[in-house]
Order: sequence, then C-alpha cells, then structure tokens
Amino acid sequence: MNQESVAVVFPGQGTQRHGMGKDFYEAMAVSRQTYEEASQALGWDVADLCFNDDEKLHLTEYAQPCILATEIAMFRGIQSAYGFAPMYFGGHSLGEYAALVAANALPFADALKTVHIRGKLMQQANPPGAGAMAAVIAQKLDAAQVCKSLDGLPVDVANINSSGQVVISGQSDAMETAEKRLQAAAGSDPTFRFVPLNVSAPFHSRFMTGIKEAFREVLHSVADRLNPEKACMVTSNFSGGFHAGSRLRLIEELVAQINNSVRWRDNMQALAEKAQTIYEIGPNRPLRNFFTSIHVSCRSITSFSAAGRLFA
Repeated sequence: MNQESVAVVFPGQGTQRHGMGKDFYEAMAVSRQTYEEASQALGWDVADLCFNDDEKLHLTEYAQPCILATEIAMFRGIQSAYGFAPMYFGGHSLGEYAALVAANALPFADALKTVHIRGKLMQQANPPGAGAMAAVIAQKLDAAQVCKSLDGLPVDVANINSSGQVVISGQSDAMETAEKRLQAAAGSDPTFRFVPLNVSAPFHSRFMTGIKEAFREVLHSVADRLNPEKACMVTSNFSGGFHAGSRLRLIEELVAQINNSVRWRDNMQALAEKAQTIYEIGPNRPLRNFFTSIHVSCRSITSFSAAGRLFA
C-alpha cells in the first residue's frame, strides 16, 4: 500500500457503545497501554467505563474522552499490527481531535483533558431539555436552502454531512416549526425525513457561543505543545479545508467549531482530492455512507477482526 495516498477519518460523539475497543485492548499491548495512558491523564478508569454497562458513557463529558481514547487505541493497534501510516487525517466534530492526535499535531494526554472539559462546557451551556438536534434527510439537500427555511428561528445548521443529510440544532420548542418549514420546502419529495437526535444539548449552534472564551483558555493552555505543521495534514471542520499551519489559527478554528457548522462534506472533498484510499476508524461507522454520497469509497474498521480482514 502506498501510505502517501491513504487517509483516515474518525467519527464523533454518538458513536459510543458499551464494550467499544475491548477487542483491541485484549489483542494489542499498545492499545491496552493507550487506555492506561488515558486513565492516568484523566484520573479515572477509562477502560472500565468503555467496556462495562455504565450509563455515564452517554454523558457528554465522559463520552467525548472515551470515544477519543478508543479511537486512538484502535489506531495505534492497527499501526502496530499492520504498519498502518496514513498521510492525511480527518474527523467529524469530536473526531477532529482524534485526527489531530493521530497526525501528531496534539499530544494524546492534552487532547483527552481538552475534550473532557469541552464536553463539560458543552453540557453546561444550556439548561437540560432546552436544546435539541435533528437530522434533515432528502435525496438532494441544499444546505443554503435549509438555512433559508430556518430564517428567524432559534435554530442553526450544525452539520453539513452530505448532499443527503444536514443536521440542525437549536431550541427544543422551535423544532416543530422548523420541521414544518423544511417539509414545506421539500414539497412532494418522497425521500424527505426529519429525525430527532438523542442528544443532550444544541451542539454546533449559536447556543454554544457562551462557552467559547472558556474553551479558548483551555486550548491556549496547551498551545506550546501543538504542532501546527503536522496539523496541515488534518482537515478543519470550521474551514472545510486543511488546517493552515498557524498555531493561533488552529486554536481559533477549534474554538469556532464549537458554535459553527461542521463542514463535513467539504472535508470529504478535500481528503478525496489527496487520498486514493480512505479508512474510517471508530466504535461505529457513520462516515462511510457520507463518502458514498460523493462517490468515494471509505472502508470502515470498528473491530480488531475487521482490521485483520482488511490488512492481513
């Protein structure tokens, strides 16, 4: 395999599941060490929370570091077992932090502490039940038209995932009106669906603006350990393209990601222009179908046995 033509992408929050990463933990010493490193950085047993039926796994402040730890444990296990060394990296929302760690742009321990605080801040940004998110699905979806339909409502476009899916985010009591407007805009399109998401806050919307300053301070506390040159191989959810190689700009784009749209469709296009082969590594595989929407193949790895089938 020509590693220079390979990219890896990491999914974000919502992919967590009980038992995630346990097969890597049992099969690969480096994966086991990764969970131990995560526990040492955070001060609690990350593997125990990932592997057992603890409902804290679904709380944002725990889900984010647990997913990050699992994705890096999987990535390192595949590296060790098969010499996997991709050149380009991308991640969806939380997954952008896994991508930065995998690219050696952000130390693992710093990333864990950062996303743990990020999760706490995002959870605390709004009262419980005040915010909601929903996936808007149709065969040909125009994000600009979705924005137009939401005009005047306390609802924003959170994720531009593909030509067939946009996620919206905002106040819970405005979602019914948003659905009616979007249904009207879709007209008789039989593929239109409006799917409420099981989330605890209105992520990637204006309602996260209040936590930006606190989160900026968190990122500035690790600024000296960022490697902006390595980040040039990682796509930015905020800009849509690759990070530019400036430490300050890297921080500002990660801060801006908090309350702006995740431009995942643009990220996919940027990666597809660089890489001939793309792999998704994580507890679940939501990104694979998004790549299909731009006619690009993405191979998903959610287990150690799946990695063996692809690389052995």
